[in-house]
Amino acid sequence: MRLRKLETNIRIYDSVDELSAADQTLLQSAGQAMDLAYAPYSNFKVGAAAQLSNGTIVQGANQENAAYPMCLCAERVALGNASLNYPEQKLEVIAIRVRNENKAVPEPAAPCGSCRQAISEMEDRQQQPIRILMQGDDSTVYEVESGQALLPVGFNRDFL
Repeated sequence: MRLRKLETNIRIYDSVDELSAADQTLLQSAGQAMDLAYAPYSNFKVGAAAQLSNGTIVQGANQENAAYPMCLCAERVALGNASLNYPEQKLEVIAIRVRNENKAVPEPAAPCGSCRQAISEMEDRQQQPIRILMQGDDSTVYEVESGQALLPVGFNRDFL
C-alpha cells in the first residue's frame, strides 16, 4: 500500500482591508451580483464576479428552480458569461459572496462540487489557474490559488 498526501493552503484574511484594491472591487461586484440572486426556496444567495485578463469583470448569481436539479450556481453562471462574451480572455480571479436570508453564514462558503469541477475544467481549458476569493457574512476572506486546489483529485480530459 502507498499513501498519497494531499494538502491545500488557504489564506485567511480577517478583513477585506487586507486585500488589494482590485480584490476588494471584485468582492464588491460579487456582492452586487449576490443581491440579484433568485433564491426563493433556500434563501441562500450566491454572487460571483470574475476578473478577466483584460481587466473586465463579469458576474453571475445563483438562479433557483422548483425542480432543484435545474438550479444554476453563481460560479457557473459567471464562467458561462465569461466564455460567451469574452472567449479570447482568460479568467484570472473569481470572487464568491454568500448570504443566507434565514441565518448567519459565519465563514466563507466554498464552491460546490459541480462548480469546483467547472472551475477546474476552465483552468485546463485556458492552461492557467484561477485564483478564488470567498466571503460570507463577515469581513473574513478565504483565498486559494486555484480551483484544482479545491478539487485535488478531479476528473479531466485525460480520462476520456
